[in-house]
Amino acid sequence: MDLRTNPALLRGMTQSRSVSRRDALRLAGLSAAGLALAGCGVQGKKAAPPRKDAVAAYWASHKKNGVLRFANWPLYIDKDGKRYPSLEAFTADTGIKVSYQEAIQDNPTFFGKIQPLLAANNDIGFDVMVLTNGLHLTRALNLGYLVPVDHSRLPNFAANAAPKVKNPIWDPGNAHTVPWMVGVTGIAYNPKYVDEVTSVEDLWNPRYKGKVGMMLDTQEIANFGMFALGVDPDASTEADWRRAGERLKAQRDAGLVRKYYENDYVDALARGDIWITMAWSGDIFQQVAEGKDLRFVIPREGGTIWTDNLCIPKTAQNPVDALALMDYVYQPKIATMLVEAVNYITPVPATKDLVLADAAKATGEEKASLERMAGSPLIFPAESDMERLRSFKVLSAAEEKVFESVFQPISQG
Repeated sequence: MDLRTNPALLRGMTQSRSVSRRDALRLAGLSAAGLALAGCGVQGKKAAPPRKDAVAAYWASHKKNGVLRFANWPLYIDKDGKRYPSLEAFTADTGIKVSYQEAIQDNPTFFGKIQPLLAANNDIGFDVMVLTNGLHLTRALNLGYLVPVDHSRLPNFAANAAPKVKNPIWDPGNAHTVPWMVGVTGIAYNPKYVDEVTSVEDLWNPRYKGKVGMMLDTQEIANFGMFALGVDPDASTEADWRRAGERLKAQRDAGLVRKYYENDYVDALARGDIWITMAWSGDIFQQVAEGKDLRFVIPREGGTIWTDNLCIPKTAQNPVDALALMDYVYQPKIATMLVEAVNYITPVPATKDLVLADAAKATGEEKASLERMAGSPLIFPAESDMERLRSFKVLSAAEEKVFESVFQPISQG
């Protein structure tokens, strides 16, 4: 995946995000503060997989109410002034009125707010919410905080979702979640200083001593340490973590790493403070759209795929209405409205042809922008790129402690 063209201003990108999507997500990896916040008052054992009869009984006992309370991240949906066209279409087609709030600034803080309420079986004020795969979504699943979905009511998901987003390792069979949007962690570089990047080993290249950027997020650097060893993070063991930790320590101790970054790596890369860095696809897409000459690749050893997921809290007052929305956004025409506005990887591959169809009807810069969007590997990755992507390891509570003890001292010591 190598972005070399300037997408200019795409539809929905006439202003930069007030909170970068991954600027907020980085907080999920700051375990010292994040885990303490999210863990306060957490009680209970890992939830058993939902039984089919229990799932059927739950949904048989609920009905459509015609209202829905939706919690999402800032600037993460199509918007026209104060209107949300996709939600207006949902209301027109279903009769369900949506109260939409940009209530989620980061996973630890949001989970810290809703966890005590869910533990006490109290309403959190939302019927559907967007959580990122990782530590906090895994906790919500393990503690039984999410409603198991009825897939018989998700025909659009079944028909239109990409195979890659079905049956994720953190939620087998999409028992409780369906993806909202998807992003990738790869390598970005400044072509003024670096000719080409193809391998994760380039992050260990002594030619770039003091000019390498790495992530502060422990899960992110752990994955890249394992990629460097040829280890699949999904199938990794404690022994693999310790080997990856030693590889990352050697990189740090050799003076290769200038800094372990949050979201500030983007400006450092553009300035030339660093020449090569771990990077998030959405960040680099936005920078290139603003005219900066940066490149993004998925190294041949692999990159990380992360997913923001729609899910229903167990205290939802309108779960049937929530499930209706979860299926509605998997209609290709609705998914196209979302991807043209949000500019992350869509879980509905049929949208590419619809973006091109919109481009054919457009003129001028809008036409060119939509055409470049349809051709962008940061929005529509090639299958060969997708095959190299791996998720974060799903950790038990005991594994978390070991995992953090290995990787946290590297980036945060």
